[in-house]
Amino acid sequence: MVSFLIALAVLIGGYFIYGTLVDRVMATDSRRPMPALTMADGVDYTPMPVWRVFLIQFLNIAGLGPIFGAIMGVMFGPAAFLWIVFGTIFAGAVHDFISGVISIRMNGASLPEIVGNELGMTVKQIMRAFSVLLLVLVGAVFVLNPADIIAGMTPSWLDRTVWIVVILGYYILATLLPVDKLIGRLYPIFGFALLFMAVGLLVYLIFGPVSIPDGFADGLSSRYPDAGTHPLFPMMFVSIACGAISGFHATQSPMMARCLTNEKLARPVFYGAMVAEGIVALVWAAAAIAFTGSYEQLTVYMAEHGNSAGALVKDISFTWLGTAGGILALLGVVAAPISTGDTALRSARLIVADFLHMRQHTFWRRLAISLPIFAAVLGLMMVDFTVLWRYFAWSNQTLAVFTLWAVTVYMARHGKPYIITLLPAMFMTAVSVSYILFAPRPEGFGLDIFIAVAAGIVVATLFAALFAIKVQRLPRADDRLCPDITVD
Repeated sequence: MVSFLIALAVLIGGYFIYGTLVDRVMATDSRRPMPALTMADGVDYTPMPVWRVFLIQFLNIAGLGPIFGAIMGVMFGPAAFLWIVFGTIFAGAVHDFISGVISIRMNGASLPEIVGNELGMTVKQIMRAFSVLLLVLVGAVFVLNPADIIAGMTPSWLDRTVWIVVILGYYILATLLPVDKLIGRLYPIFGFALLFMAVGLLVYLIFGPVSIPDGFADGLSSRYPDAGTHPLFPMMFVSIACGAISGFHATQSPMMARCLTNEKLARPVFYGAMVAEGIVALVWAAAAIAFTGSYEQLTVYMAEHGNSAGALVKDISFTWLGTAGGILALLGVVAAPISTGDTALRSARLIVADFLHMRQHTFWRRLAISLPIFAAVLGLMMVDFTVLWRYFAWSNQTLAVFTLWAVTVYMARHGKPYIITLLPAMFMTAVSVSYILFAPRPEGFGLDIFIAVAAGIVVATLFAALFAIKVQRLPRADDRLCPDITVD
């Protein structure tokens, strides 16, 4: 319990201490003209109060990652708690905050435009395709998963197919309608359910008749029975993505960059939402261990339930919070992926619109771009869910690699201490390369773990060397109230 409380305190303290430091490095300025006001169109560029923007950002990035990912990740052992805490503070929140601020200064530009502006046209084109693919993957995954959960809570005639149609219909409306008409009005309800779930479990963990066997005394090695196929590095760092660092988040930040009315609010919205997600992940990781009793018993429980984190979530919610509380908690679990899936498809529309330089002020223009996206989602829904999830996990962390290197170049170009993004960029490069080389076929190349990790380190070092050469040639820029302009 003491370790859990320390971890919680460090996470919260990280927002106020390191978050403030990063905010000062970026020199956010309340006088900066904001795209929500200078480019207001009543559709995507729409001023909204900060509490609403925070809730939307938090729900956008949360999904099932900090819940299911944390449960699967904590099976690796106590190192999961360290990754959630320090990954959130020094990697994930920095990644989300800086990419969000850069988007503001580029008039709400989407992620591929930001990355391309720093890493060149070739990378921009790759990022356009890669980002849209990831977002469509998210849309497909987060139709199927909540449909399964809701179908298990409703009468048999409201089966999985019915809920797939309902959820997909909602996604279509959320993608096409102005951001304040549906998303802006429903998210406070979704937010209440998700926050109730997290707060309810947190209170029970602290004051309830449970103990949290963190296992730090026994070291940080992988607790998987077959540790050879589940080594701590790189597998845990991909399993726990949204609760520590996730490239998907940077696709969502531009959406809220178009709604903020003051640049000084970027820290509570972008850095703060990531810390909130880290707290959710920390709570679920602790709950999984406390409920089952140990890492070994958690492994047994998961094996007996087909490695379904959903079964554990349901048992914890109803056992600890009662029937009414359990229903509310499960509604929070359902709200998380739905509130991520809808904005994933909306972000895909914005990325394509930026690429085509097509204004989105009319419904028919939005529909023209969205129809192929909806068709792609339907196609991916025919693929086995476990396959979708595996490729989503790796794609997610690889997107973070692109984003971190891009913001590192931005930091260097603007004369800022880029060490705060360079180190996470190198680390996540090593993680992503090692993972794809080690992961079994057909997901990866199935290489020996030592070869995979060595290659990951070599690639990360090579990227750092290329960056060092590039830094010497970078023209310096001044971001004092002068927005960067995307260069095509």
